Amino acid sequence: MTHGPASVVAVTLVVGATLVAGSLGLRRARTTSDFYVAARSVSPRWNAAAIGGEYLSAASYLGVAGLVLAYGFDMLWYPVCYTAGYLVLLALVAAPLRRSGAYTLPDFAQIRLGSPVVRRVASILVVLIGWLYLVPQLQGAALTLRTQTGAPGWVGGLLVALVVIAAVAVGGMRSITFAQALQFWLKFIALLLPALVLVGVWQHRHDGVGAGLPSVRHTTTVDVGAAITVRVPREEVLDVRGSVDGRAADGPVRLLRGEHRLGAHSRLTLRPGDAVPVRSGLPSQRSDSWLRPLGSGTAHPLYASLSLILAICLGTMGLPHVLVRFYTNSDGRDARRTTLNVLVLLSAFYLVPTIFGALGRAYVPDLLVTGNTDATVLALPERMLGGAPGVWLGALVTAGAFAAFLSTASGLTVSVAGVLTQDVLRRRVARPFGDGRARRIRTFRVAAVAAIAVPYLLSLPGGQVGLAAMVGLAFAVAAATFCPLLVLGIWWTRLTVAGTVAGLVTGGVLATAAVLVTVIGDPAGGWWAALLAQPGAWAVPISFGVMIAVSLATRRGIPPDTARVMVRLHGPEFLADELRAADRSTG
Repeated sequence: MTHGPASVVAVTLVVGATLVAGSLGLRRARTTSDFYVAARSVSPRWNAAAIGGEYLSAASYLGVAGLVLAYGFDMLWYPVCYTAGYLVLLALVAAPLRRSGAYTLPDFAQIRLGSPVVRRVASILVVLIGWLYLVPQLQGAALTLRTQTGAPGWVGGLLVALVVIAAVAVGGMRSITFAQALQFWLKFIALLLPALVLVGVWQHRHDGVGAGLPSVRHTTTVDVGAAITVRVPREEVLDVRGSVDGRAADGPVRLLRGEHRLGAHSRLTLRPGDAVPVRSGLPSQRSDSWLRPLGSGTAHPLYASLSLILAICLGTMGLPHVLVRFYTNSDGRDARRTTLNVLVLLSAFYLVPTIFGALGRAYVPDLLVTGNTDATVLALPERMLGGAPGVWLGALVTAGAFAAFLSTASGLTVSVAGVLTQDVLRRRVARPFGDGRARRIRTFRVAAVAAIAVPYLLSLPGGQVGLAAMVGLAFAVAAATFCPLLVLGIWWTRLTVAGTVAGLVTGGVLATAAVLVTVIGDPAGGWWAALLAQPGAWAVPISFGVMIAVSLATRRGIPPDTARVMVRLHGPEFLADELRAADRSTG
């Protein structure tokens, strides 16, 4: 591939910059607090850039454009809700969560309810959500290297895993804060500059998406890897080398409207004017419908959109790698200022992937054949420009993509490793590592390896769910579990241990079951498929209802120090500090 060497250089530079930035944090990582929360001394602007770095994941960088290409207008809810979720976070939990003094979500659960059982359930959910979110990051890395360099599918994820281990296990939160802030600006610039160039080219050409079925502008050959089923939107003659519907093909083949099976390693040649066949599972829609609200071609689009909005807006507050950042602020005021800065940065960034998605519909609709729409951002520069400019702009977006994978994977790994260290490995494997601070840091490093190794293994088989859709399912699980815990735990004094456990288990089981059926199974069409693909609209209310109902039925289980904890969460900063110090001295 002509763009392979340039992309290799780009990835190498990003990896090198990540390791150098991490080494700056290593010099200051001297305490346990440095490893977990960067000693709670990160400034709002620096923290906002770091949050942007880890929050703008594979789903944001690659997945949003792919969804817009495939589904159209309705998918704009993804970037809107990714940003709006921080408004909910700012209004409901940012400052009280910082004043709690917790290192992790399980820490907060135990501070609020004083129950080891609640802590263990919360720990399991943090690991589950973290791994569910890590898998698409590693799959995105595999996709990027495979598309840009032809590397085997296992290489990209392994590279990200090794770099994350080097950065996280060496310096912890202090180390990755420097790297993530740098990576935010890298990925923003790496996406913004090509977008400006491509928009200029598009305006010069006066091209449009049109109102008919998507079709290629130039003769394009699509290589099919594994056997796939495609939907042909109208009867036409297409050039196929390989097999169609179990019969060998080596030239023009008349395909009737409907579904057809392309054999493994077949090659499909599309010529200008040919309607692009669409992989089964993606909507085969005209562009006039693609441009309309609720015209995505999915089952029950109104329900799907509303459920998506609810899941992402409420799920943001339940993402462990997002919440841990608020523990790194020096006080609640800085936590609120950090959130406002994040809103500005995210609002600016999310304008760009939608541009790639819209241009992709015009210039790379052939990605619909294989369903590989997450490659829209990677393929568009070379397709629109060609030659050296297309190659180097493609290398630039590749660099930004790896910055996205590395920054998000680093934050998730720290969050999951922190929970594994405190709640899983501390008692079982920590003894051989010595005593005191050295033991805790060594245990953290072992946990960091486990935190990234498991999702790497899970990412190897690949998947049919798009990156943004997969991350959206992680948001649904977070919304159905930690959102009720945080909202009720911070604002409702009658929450009990039994109610919390019941709500967390109910929401976790329902949302996770829906995720598994969507990712692994093949649910029937209609309402059943719509409810499972977007579980937020029903799983979140059920979780809230169970948590409230069981708490009201077990009023004697209200923790005796609830009033004291509430003062700690909502009182002035100096009072929260005094109460935390008193609790540590008596605990």
